[in-house]
Amino acid sequence: APRSSGRRRRAAMVLFGQLVVGPPGAGKTTYCTGMQHLLTALKRPRTLVNLDPANDDLPYECDIDIRELVNVEDVMTELGLGPNGGLVYAMEYIEVNLDWLIARLRKATK
Repeated sequence: APRSSGRRRRAAMVLFGQLVVGPPGAGKTTYCTGMQHLLTALKRPRTLVNLDPANDDLPYECDIDIRELVNVEDVMTELGLGPNGGLVYAMEYIEVNLDWLIARLRKATK
């Protein structure tokens, strides 16, 4: 039998998440707004993350917003790219700077 050090081990908290994806107009924003209202009403802890660097019209407050790292509108203006090029650049920028997102997720879930 394993020996006990006499200290109680703290149970690890299990985190759950939802990744909401779909084409424009599919209802992603409506769904996220509804989930935010539901979890707030139930007093459940939640962290709302916006991973869309092109969405500049969110009706809710995000706890973590990728647009703080890179914004497609800014990319298009500064680099002279169109919407598709701006989005590709933004996605590659997020990939290279993934530590930014990981650090914020860790801080938000402590």
